[in-house]
Amino acid sequence: MKLLLDFLPVIIFFAVYKFSGDFILATAVLIPATLLQMAYTWFKTHTIEKMQLVTLGLVVVLGGATILLDNKAFLQWKPTVVNWLFAAAFLGSHFIGSKTIVERMMGASLELPARIWRQLNTGWVLFFTLMGILNLAVMYTLSEEAWVNFKLFGMLGCTLVFVLAQGVYISRHMPQDHQEGEK
Repeated sequence: MKLLLDFLPVIIFFAVYKFSGDFILATAVLIPATLLQMAYTWFKTHTIEKMQLVTLGLVVVLGGATILLDNKAFLQWKPTVVNWLFAAAFLGSHFIGSKTIVERMMGASLELPARIWRQLNTGWVLFFTLMGILNLAVMYTLSEEAWVNFKLFGMLGCTLVFVLAQGVYISRHMPQDHQEGEK
């Protein structure tokens, strides 16, 4: 459910773009959709994650610039900026604090050696960096419509494949007694 909620503004952007063919209109709908998403999240959980706030800020600022300046490039840069901010945060967690971000998020439910947590975290740093680069490659080499399709299907697909690959990697490095206890 959370993944659907996270992607809902993108899905709405995609639908408006597909029905209207108008990038600016789709952007104008994306901004309030993202604001409503945050309001709903706050209403249900009384918390909003820091990166959700960063994403909201970028949608409002870059989406607003897209509309005001009639230049789609501002919004098209948002996935790169968000991915590179994630990459920087995950990389920074190697040096700040005693645990990486991945271990902080999953450590309560998984027991893995510190080396594996660092490798998983590094994998996310590389993934986010590459996704930012891939977004720019699609943006600057393919059509507007191809970028819109990539934004929804390509990025979501890449993320799902990466998460599954991480799951396989984690399962290979879990302590034997933990794996046997789940059978």
